[in-house]
Amino acid sequence: MEMTYATENRQLTIRLSGELDHHAARELMDSIDRCMEQNLPTKTFLDLGGLTFMDSSGIAVVLRAKRRMEALSGALVVVNIPRQAARVLEAASLERYVELI
Repeated sequence: MEMTYATENRQLTIRLSGELDHHAARELMDSIDRCMEQNLPTKTFLDLGGLTFMDSSGIAVVLRAKRRMEALSGALVVVNIPRQAARVLEAASLERYVELI
């Protein structure tokens, strides 16, 4: 699991690549938290385009990122969602809580 990020005008883009499973989720959540705390974005784009696999641990990652952005009075948008990951997120009805594009 690899995470990269870029920031511009208080908008943070976090790009994930590789496999997002329970082995990677805890460390990833901590990395996303640190990234948000350092950059204090008003909007974060979580780009899943590089994921080759995601299990239900990805739901926890997305929800934690959303809660962190709410604490910063900001918004989270999940973008470039691969089909397999979209099925996982849709099964949890995550579109009711997070903007999925």
